[in-house]
Amino acid sequence: MIHADLLEILRCPHCVQEKEGLLKLVRDSWLICQEPGCGRKYPIVDDIPVMLIDEGDKWVKVAEADLPVPPPNV
Repeated sequence: MIHADLLEILRCPHCVQEKEGLLKLVRDSWLICQEPGCGRKYPIVDDIPVMLIDEGDKWVKVAEADLPVPPPNV
């Protein structure tokens, strides 16, 4: 489980350069960027968020409801 303090500071690495890049925790397994037009989804593997833009890109077209829980190992 991700600590609440960490969730407050984590941002989408793609969006944070120009926008807020706020993330939403989904099913304790995914961080989803809330910026319009982004949609990157970052898996949380072994309680560690995988905040790589390439990893977020892999899941852009996957609907939130279709994200695997637990996420696959990276």
